[in-house]
Amino acid sequence: MTSGQHGHTRGPDAGRRTVAEHGHGARPGRSPEEHAHEDHAHGSHAHGGHTHGVSADADRRWLALALALIASFMAVEVVVGVLARSLALISDAAHMLTDAASIVLALVAMRLAARPARGGFTYGLKRAEILSALANGLTLLLLGAWLAYEAVHRLIDPPAVEGALVLVTALAGIAVNIAAAWCISRANRTSLNIEGAYQHILNDLFAFIGTAVAGLVVLLTGFARADAIATLVVVVLMAKAGYGLVRESGRIVLEAAPVHLDPDAIGERLVSQPGVGEVHDLHVWTITSGQPALSAHVLVDPGADCHTVRRGLESILHSEYAIGHTTLQVDHAPAEILEVRTGAAGPAPSGAHCDAPHGPVHRDGPGRR
Repeated sequence: MTSGQHGHTRGPDAGRRTVAEHGHGARPGRSPEEHAHEDHAHGSHAHGGHTHGVSADADRRWLALALALIASFMAVEVVVGVLARSLALISDAAHMLTDAASIVLALVAMRLAARPARGGFTYGLKRAEILSALANGLTLLLLGAWLAYEAVHRLIDPPAVEGALVLVTALAGIAVNIAAAWCISRANRTSLNIEGAYQHILNDLFAFIGTAVAGLVVLLTGFARADAIATLVVVVLMAKAGYGLVRESGRIVLEAAPVHLDPDAIGERLVSQPGVGEVHDLHVWTITSGQPALSAHVLVDPGADCHTVRRGLESILHSEYAIGHTTLQVDHAPAEILEVRTGAAGPAPSGAHCDAPHGPVHRDGPGRR
């Protein structure tokens, strides 16, 4: 189920209810205007005051400045790396290329995410930053694999390396990365791309320190294999950063629940509230960086007020789990569910209220599971 599809398969009587009613039914003795006001004020779709997509506070100027620093030094480093025959410098330049690409993609994604939702894109283009983060992570892994292959060859048959050029360039790279990291730290880092770029630049900083050490070793001792060893250190850092980006962005693309939220625990928490008899079709996912969402079908006791119960559940989700984007479909429990809750004999009717339930069913009472 994608993030834009949160409906539930309903029974034959579903067509007799409007979307706004969600099983509540109209209250007698009230004017159409009053019903309209209630539907507007107590609708089942809550946002909790969050912002959608990448934060508008992310400062593009700081990102652009960091990009200019990285791109300029990367071009110089490639030239020096070729002249010095240093794979460590070339690997550092490759890493900086992915840093520059991540910043460019972040800037593009920020503009795309700011576009309003329209047409079939009901969430807008907020996933653009996730796709760019995924692409950036895959690029890191592929470049790391190539550099590891080249480093192993240089360990076996090391070429001559100009240690002085390597050392001077690496020291300059340390200064550039410190400046670029400071620039990105000034921007809003709630975006997965921006935070990823920041972490990459920190990794670059550590890699340049290793390269400087390798250049010093080559300069003082002539041990050329130090260059290849420094390259392998860079490869490890690239693999770590790339895997982290692929893992985090992949979970979002696959609609997995955020790692810090347990859907089963949330379901048990919701069903423990007064008046709630069952919670099923519970889905928790992430729309984009830092924006979790939840949808669920909630069955309440016949005498319970659906609006009051829903508002209570939304308050719990917002205050305890920081989920501001919620879609709760609230209905009164059918007779078979009530029989299970009162301890009547017979098996629990798994998902009896929906034709095609998804995931576990959370129930209150003796049939609870």
